[in-house]
Amino acid sequence: MTTMTPITRIAPAGGWAGFAADMVVLDYDGRHRRRVVLTGVSGTRYLLDLAEAAHLRDGDGLLLAEGGVVQVIAKAEPLLEVRAGTPEGLLRLAWHIGNRHLAAQVFEDRILIRRDHVIAHMLEHQGARIREIEAPFDPEGGAYHGHQHSHDHAH
Repeated sequence: MTTMTPITRIAPAGGWAGFAADMVVLDYDGRHRRRVVLTGVSGTRYLLDLAEAAHLRDGDGLLLAEGGVVQVIAKAEPLLEVRAGTPEGLLRLAWHIGNRHLAAQVFEDRILIRRDHVIAHMLEHQGARIREIEAPFDPEGGAYHGHQHSHDHAH
Protein backbone atom coordinates (compact mmCIF):
# COMPACT_ATOMS: atom_id res chain seq x y z
CA MET A 1 0.00 0.00 0.00
CA THR A 2 1.31 3.43 -0.96
CA THR A 3 1.50 5.91 1.87
CA MET A 4 0.23 9.42 1.33
CA THR A 5 1.64 12.54 2.87
CA PRO A 6 -0.92 13.89 5.38
CA ILE A 7 -2.02 17.52 5.41
CA THR A 8 -4.05 18.81 8.35
CA ARG A 9 -3.46 22.57 8.26
CA ILE A 10 -3.90 25.42 5.78
CA ALA A 11 -2.06 28.74 5.60
CA PRO A 12 -3.98 31.46 3.72
CA ALA A 13 -2.52 33.00 0.58
CA GLY A 14 0.09 35.51 1.70
CA GLY A 15 0.34 33.75 5.08
CA TRP A 16 3.24 31.48 4.12
CA ALA A 17 6.66 32.19 2.69
CA GLY A 18 9.28 30.47 0.61
CA PHE A 19 8.98 28.13 -2.33
CA ALA A 20 6.23 25.56 -2.63
CA ALA A 21 7.38 21.95 -2.44
CA ASP A 22 4.57 21.05 -4.86
CA MET A 23 1.31 22.41 -6.27
CA VAL A 24 -2.22 21.05 -6.60
CA VAL A 25 -4.42 22.47 -9.36
CA LEU A 26 -8.11 22.34 -8.41
CA ASP A 27 -11.36 23.66 -9.85
CA TYR A 28 -13.90 25.43 -7.64
CA ASP A 29 -15.66 22.23 -6.53
CA GLY A 30 -12.31 20.56 -5.82
CA ARG A 31 -11.31 23.45 -3.55
CA HIS A 32 -14.12 22.90 -1.03
CA ARG A 33 -13.04 19.86 0.93
CA ARG A 34 -12.55 18.28 4.32
CA ARG A 35 -10.99 14.94 3.48
CA VAL A 36 -9.74 13.97 0.03
CA VAL A 37 -6.73 12.51 -1.75
CA LEU A 38 -4.97 15.17 -3.83
CA THR A 39 -2.29 14.60 -6.46
CA GLY A 40 0.34 17.27 -6.85
CA VAL A 41 1.80 18.30 -10.21
CA SER A 42 4.85 16.25 -9.18
CA GLY A 43 2.68 13.12 -9.00
CA THR A 44 2.95 12.94 -5.20
CA ARG A 45 -0.29 12.01 -3.45
CA TYR A 46 -1.45 13.87 -0.36
CA LEU A 47 -4.24 13.13 2.10
CA LEU A 48 -6.01 16.36 2.98
CA ASP A 49 -7.58 15.58 6.35
CA LEU A 50 -9.09 18.67 7.98
CA ALA A 51 -11.24 18.84 11.10
CA GLU A 52 -14.00 20.50 9.07
CA ALA A 53 -14.60 21.39 5.43
CA ALA A 54 -12.76 24.44 4.19
CA HIS A 55 -12.78 26.45 0.99
CA LEU A 56 -9.29 26.57 -0.45
CA ARG A 57 -8.40 29.72 -2.36
CA ASP A 58 -5.82 30.32 -5.05
CA GLY A 59 -2.43 30.75 -3.37
CA ASP A 60 -3.34 29.03 -0.11
CA GLY A 61 -0.68 26.76 1.32
CA LEU A 62 -1.31 23.21 2.49
CA LEU A 63 1.17 22.70 5.32
CA LEU A 64 3.10 19.44 5.29
CA ALA A 65 3.69 17.84 8.70
CA GLU A 66 7.42 17.39 8.02
CA GLY A 67 7.73 20.99 6.83
CA GLY A 68 7.09 22.56 3.48
CA VAL A 69 4.03 23.79 1.67
CA VAL A 70 1.90 22.54 -1.19
CA GLN A 71 0.45 25.56 -3.01
CA VAL A 72 -3.18 25.58 -4.15
CA ILE A 73 -3.66 26.78 -7.72
CA ALA A 74 -7.18 27.62 -8.92
CA LYS A 75 -7.83 25.81 -12.20
CA ALA A 76 -9.36 27.75 -15.09
CA GLU A 77 -12.96 26.72 -15.78
CA PRO A 78 -15.52 27.49 -18.49
CA LEU A 79 -17.34 30.63 -17.31
CA LEU A 80 -19.59 33.40 -18.51
CA GLU A 81 -18.44 36.97 -18.06
CA VAL A 82 -21.55 39.11 -17.56
CA ARG A 83 -21.37 42.86 -18.18
CA ALA A 84 -23.87 45.68 -18.44
CA GLY A 85 -23.91 49.18 -19.90
CA THR A 86 -24.36 50.88 -16.52
CA PRO A 87 -23.69 50.12 -12.85
CA GLU A 88 -27.46 49.99 -12.30
CA GLY A 89 -27.78 47.49 -15.14
CA LEU A 90 -25.11 45.27 -13.59
CA LEU A 91 -26.88 45.48 -10.24
CA ARG A 92 -30.14 44.35 -11.89
CA LEU A 93 -28.32 41.43 -13.55
CA ALA A 94 -26.80 40.49 -10.18
CA TRP A 95 -30.31 40.36 -8.76
CA HIS A 96 -31.44 37.97 -11.52
CA ILE A 97 -28.39 35.76 -10.95
CA GLY A 98 -28.93 35.73 -7.17
CA ASN A 99 -32.63 35.05 -7.58
CA ARG A 100 -31.66 31.81 -9.32
CA HIS A 101 -29.25 30.87 -6.50
CA LEU A 102 -26.27 30.75 -8.88
CA ALA A 103 -22.72 30.88 -7.59
CA ALA A 104 -21.27 34.21 -8.73
CA GLN A 105 -17.95 36.01 -8.49
CA VAL A 106 -18.73 39.73 -8.34
CA PHE A 107 -16.44 42.50 -9.54
CA GLU A 108 -17.04 46.22 -9.88
CA ASP A 109 -17.57 45.97 -13.65
CA ARG A 110 -18.58 42.34 -14.28
CA ILE A 111 -19.90 39.13 -12.78
CA LEU A 112 -18.52 35.64 -13.44
CA ILE A 113 -20.80 32.62 -13.36
CA ARG A 114 -20.49 29.03 -14.54
CA ARG A 115 -21.19 28.57 -18.22
CA ASP A 116 -24.85 27.82 -18.89
CA HIS A 117 -26.46 28.64 -22.24
CA VAL A 118 -29.98 28.90 -20.76
CA ILE A 119 -28.86 31.44 -18.15
CA ALA A 120 -26.81 33.30 -20.80
CA HIS A 121 -29.92 33.61 -22.98
CA MET A 122 -32.01 34.87 -20.05
CA LEU A 123 -29.37 37.45 -19.08
CA GLU A 124 -29.00 38.67 -22.67
CA HIS A 125 -32.75 39.32 -22.69
CA GLN A 126 -32.17 41.46 -19.59
CA GLY A 127 -29.58 43.55 -21.49
CA ALA A 128 -26.39 41.72 -20.48
CA ARG A 129 -23.31 41.49 -22.66
CA ILE A 130 -22.09 37.91 -22.33
CA ARG A 131 -18.65 36.53 -23.17
CA GLU A 132 -17.48 32.94 -22.73
CA ILE A 133 -14.12 32.79 -20.95
CA GLU A 134 -11.84 30.30 -19.21
CA ALA A 135 -10.68 31.58 -15.80
CA PRO A 136 -10.30 30.52 -12.17
CA PHE A 137 -13.65 30.73 -10.36
CA ASP A 138 -13.92 31.88 -6.75
CA PRO A 139 -17.52 32.93 -6.13
CA GLU A 140 -18.88 34.77 -3.12
CA GLY A 141 -19.60 32.55 -0.13
CA GLY A 142 -23.14 33.81 0.31
CA ALA A 143 -25.51 33.58 3.23
CA TYR A 144 -25.24 29.80 3.43
CA HIS A 145 -21.47 29.48 2.92
CA GLY A 146 -20.16 26.66 5.07
CA HIS A 147 -23.59 25.17 5.75
CA GLN A 148 -25.43 22.31 4.14
CA HIS A 149 -28.32 23.89 2.33
CA SER A 150 -30.67 22.83 -0.42
CA HIS A 151 -33.64 24.27 -2.20
CA ASP A 152 -36.64 22.38 -3.45
CA HIS A 153 -37.89 24.20 -6.52
CA ALA A 154 -40.52 21.61 -7.42
CA HIS A 155 -43.36 23.94 -6.50
